[in-house]
Amino acid sequence: MRKHSSETHARSPWHVSVARDDLAEDGQHFELAADPDVRHAVARLAGLRDLPRLQASFDVTRHGASGLRVAGRVSATVGQNCVVTLEPLANEVEEEVNVIFAPLPPPAPGNGAAVEPEARTERKSLDKDGNEVEPLIGGVVDLGALATEFLIVGLDPYPRKPEAVFEAPREVEPDPGPFAALAKLTKGRDGH
Repeated sequence: MRKHSSETHARSPWHVSVARDDLAEDGQHFELAADPDVRHAVARLAGLRDLPRLQASFDVTRHGASGLRVAGRVSATVGQNCVVTLEPLANEVEEEVNVIFAPLPPPAPGNGAAVEPEARTERKSLDKDGNEVEPLIGGVVDLGALATEFLIVGLDPYPRKPEAVFEAPREVEPDPGPFAALAKLTKGRDGH
């Protein structure tokens, strides 16, 4: 299970917005491929050495009375550095996507203060099947930001070349300190 990150959505350099009202009744399929400028910006955001390929394949369908479901896959080739040797390596990322979006419930009555929808995005709700529902703000889903988020979730935090082996430092005798010789002399006199 992934953790939703509205911060990643807000900072994402890849934007492909889909409005629920513009979607056909039976949904729509999207094949997305990030251009070089977007890949460079996403690589910088994700802390990657480079990002030679970033693609997403999504089926977006209406869900319930006013929601959307995005299902598909994000795939990428990412340039990272081996945590053992620090040499460059390329990894493949494949992440399944199945997310439900629904409008935020109205704020609780009697609060008195108006709350902007963006300030309520962290409030989670569940659909009738118990699936976590993400907020659908303004009836629009940003597929580029969603793909960026799933790419980041799918990254190996400790990339390692297959042949790289970490060797722990050898145990070294502790330095006895400057008074070790004096301790030996004292020990010899006392007969201990």
